[in-house]
Amino acid sequence: MQASSSSYLANDGAAYERFIGRWTRRLAAAVLDAAPPPADGPLLDVACGTGSLAAALAGRDRARHIVGIDIAEPYLAFGRARDDIGAAEFVHMDALDLDLEPARFAAAYAVIALNFMRDPPAALEGMRRAVRPGGLIAGAGWDFRGGLVYQRLLWDTAAGLDPTAAATRDRIFAHPLALPDGMTGLWRQAGLRDVARQSVTIRMDFADFDDYWLPLLGGQGPVGGYVAGLAPELQERVREAVRRAYLSGDADGPRSLTATAWLVTGAVPAS
Repeated sequence: MQASSSSYLANDGAAYERFIGRWTRRLAAAVLDAAPPPADGPLLDVACGTGSLAAALAGRDRARHIVGIDIAEPYLAFGRARDDIGAAEFVHMDALDLDLEPARFAAAYAVIALNFMRDPPAALEGMRRAVRPGGLIAGAGWDFRGGLVYQRLLWDTAAGLDPTAAATRDRIFAHPLALPDGMTGLWRQAGLRDVARQSVTIRMDFADFDDYWLPLLGGQGPVGGYVAGLAPELQERVREAVRRAYLSGDADGPRSLTATAWLVTGAVPAS
């Protein structure tokens, strides 16, 4: 996502897939295991990106009507070209101004999205309007501070070399929705019932340091935008310091890093 709704730079679907889409596919499966949709009715994927969650939903029922919305057209185009989305459709729409039939959907999901939006309560209110009474609303966001190893590796290392990295890290990690009770509080403020929080963890399996570093140069999201935007000399200094942290005294090669997200669910109350 980008522009009016979000600070997330989103201009290349293929670059996003290599950067984080390959991992949000794993996260989507874990989210649906922990918060499966109701048995019938259309499903909404808010800030769908390149379609990780929509594809995971379609994998459970290819005939299910799934609508993914996003304002990043390059991501939507990538999603439409996928061959694993079943009956899903991708629509260009701002999450802060959802123009959808009220009570149309059985469930709505927002995965790795709300904390990047300018007005998360507005997005959640739109999701609530779009979901039928008793329907599910689920949101997942990275536990940046305590559970996202690949980003801590980058930000904590770069912060020792560049004050901009320290400031960006602090802004992302201290965001209210990245904290343990952040989304829980938002769900309750929105008047949802049966609000519950849990955490889900996946593994990010990198083949070697290049597999970790090169996708960052695609410039997607805050971390990719930071790395790709560095002056060449500083970028090389950051790269070498992060490489040493990645290697941690061993030869280059595979590393498996944990990535944990907070998952919050709630139900739309009866009118």
